[in-house]
Amino acid sequence: MTVYAVRYTYDARSNRRDEVRPEHRAFLAELHAAGTLLASGPLGDADDGTPGALLIVAAASAEAVAAVLDADPFAREGLVAAREVRAWTQVYGPWTD
Repeated sequence: MTVYAVRYTYDARSNRRDEVRPEHRAFLAELHAAGTLLASGPLGDADDGTPGALLIVAAASAEAVAAVLDADPFAREGLVAAREVRAWTQVYGPWTD
């Protein structure tokens, strides 16, 4: 499996994110329990105030990552304004071989 760093950029609807967050976190918890999601959490706001998150995902391909994350309630509700998926080679840390 390849490890991918996924950056979410959220839209401005913070109230709607707050409403959907419990379902979003339950979805992520299932991915974590399955070993697909290695880590995740919100990023500090960008310089322009745009909120986002970082997810570390193990998958066979970037396309597989995208397919899994398409089912995220945040994505389903259109709360993810942009998603960047990049292969990540960890040199040190808990997911090195």
